[in-house]
Amino acid sequence: MSKFVLLAGGTGGHLFPAMALAQELRRNGHEIYLMSDGRVDEFGKRFPAKEIIAIPSATPSIANPIKFIKAGFTILGGVFIAYKKLKKIKPDVVVGFGGYPIFPSFLAASLLRIPGVLHEQNAVLGRANRALARFAKALALSFEVTSFADKISIDQYVTGNPVRDRVVQVAKTISYSKINDNDKIRLLIFGGSQGARVFSDIVPTAVATLPDDLRKRLQITQQCRPEDLERVANAYREAKVNVELAAFFNDLPERMAQSHLVISRSGASSVAELTVLGVPAILIPLPGSLDGDQANNAAFLEASGGGWLVEQASISPLSLGTQLKEMLSEPEMLYEAAQKAKSLGQPKAVEKLADVAIKYIKPAK
Repeated sequence: MSKFVLLAGGTGGHLFPAMALAQELRRNGHEIYLMSDGRVDEFGKRFPAKEIIAIPSATPSIANPIKFIKAGFTILGGVFIAYKKLKKIKPDVVVGFGGYPIFPSFLAASLLRIPGVLHEQNAVLGRANRALARFAKALALSFEVTSFADKISIDQYVTGNPVRDRVVQVAKTISYSKINDNDKIRLLIFGGSQGARVFSDIVPTAVATLPDDLRKRLQITQQCRPEDLERVANAYREAKVNVELAAFFNDLPERMAQSHLVISRSGASSVAELTVLGVPAILIPLPGSLDGDQANNAAFLEASGGGWLVEQASISPLSLGTQLKEMLSEPEMLYEAAQKAKSLGQPKAVEKLADVAIKYIKPAK
């Protein structure tokens, strides 16, 4: 039995692939620890680790010197705490899933000469991973073409982005069903772990522009922020559309697999799950990210024919309504997109990543 410490920020985009790897490594008899930031509490009970350790971290901001200095002290404090924890655990390998929350722990592992593997979920190598690569033994990529990866000289492997066991199991039991005449049309809208307000603002109004015959057939499921639930419910009620709303769905993989079309952000985990499940999607990248990682993820899926990229700055209820009318009236187009999305799925990504992590275990002396 070997020991692995997984390093991930507390959001689903980093935690979900880390959780998938933890599940795979535990199946192979290894001991798992998780180091994350304070946000991990929401997922802590479900993460399969012997211990979950919160490490202070911060995102440095060069534009604000005072915040930059404060972040530096926070990171140094995190390195000190992580160093003590790692020295006690004595892991064989650490695996980092990007983002500045892993910075202190990965640096501490390097100081202790613990082999480190980095995993990049997006089609653009993140700034934290770029900075940490000099301390790593290997870099695992989700996309064969990943911006900035060619600048990194360490070992590289294309593993894909791991998805949770639950997603893999759902993909085996639920297949995409083509829309037939008079069938209910299942539309799912979600925007990350806490919803996206723009979807609450635009989608109900867009749906209201659809012809009566389409609206009557719609069965909509939408994730909303808690403060938006009432107004979104009222908007759908006025449009006379069947809808189920919630701030969080525990069974999102099942709902995704049963949908005819998804509207979502294009975070790495969302794109990975959509492709493993084989569901077409309208992808609206989160605007304002430093390296346009979500836009690149969505562009990859669109170029492959498995989805459609729509920039938030250019979307309106009328334009989205027009797009929905065209898609929902063309079942064959959606079915073909579903098949193309499915062809991109990598359900064995977690096995490939586990193999990479295990490869860097130092032989016993």
